Amino acid sequence: MKSLLPLTAALALTLAACKPADTPQPSTPAASEPAASAPAQASPPPATGEADPQANVPATWQGYGDLKLGSTADAARQAWGGELNSSTPSEGGACYQLTPKWATDKADVAFMIEGDHFVRYDVTTSKEVAPGGGKVGMDEAALRALYGDKLQSMPHKYVEGGKYLSVDGQGGAKLVFETGADGVVTSWRVGLPPQIDYVEGCA
Repeated sequence: MKSLLPLTAALALTLAACKPADTPQPSTPAASEPAASAPAQASPPPATGEADPQANVPATWQGYGDLKLGSTADAARQAWGGELNSSTPSEGGACYQLTPKWATDKADVAFMIEGDHFVRYDVTTSKEVAPGGGKVGMDEAALRALYGDKLQSMPHKYVEGGKYLSVDGQGGAKLVFETGADGVVTSWRVGLPPQIDYVEGCA
C-alpha cells in the first residue's frame, strides 16, 4: 500500500497541471459618460467703424434731401412730398422761395426757385450742417479747420467787419457762409451760379 502513495500523488499533480486556469470574466465596462459638448463659440460682434457724421445730413452739394439742384420747381415739390409755403415772387415772377411748413422761421431753411428751377437753398439755423461740416455759430477759425485753403474770403456787402466765406463744391455748386462783425457764421447757402452770389436773395 505504501508504494502506491507516491504514484497517486504524482497523478494528482499531473491532473492539476492539465486543468486550464479559470478564465477571468471580463469586467463590465463602466457606462461611458456622454462627452461634454464643446461650448459654442460666441460669434464675434459685427465690425463697427466710426459712423459717418454726414451720413444722415440732408444738406449736400447736390441739393437738400431729395430736392436736387437744377430740377424743375414741380419736380422739387414732388421730391419734397410735404407741404411747402411759397414766398411772393419777385418782380416779373422769375424768383421766389419755398419753405418747409415745419420751419419755425421761414428763414430757417428756404429753397430758391428761379426760371422755374430749384437753384439754391439758404440756412439760418444751427440745427443744419453744411456740406463739409460747417454750421451757423462757428467762427472763421473753425471753418478753416474744416475747409482749409479751399475757403475763400470776401468783405460783406452790408455788415461792416463781416465776410462771405465761400467754398467751391461738386458739380458746379458753391457753398457760401456769411459772418457778422464778430466773425461768427450767421447763415450759409448752397447753390448754382449765378444765383448763389445773389446777396439779397430774390430781392
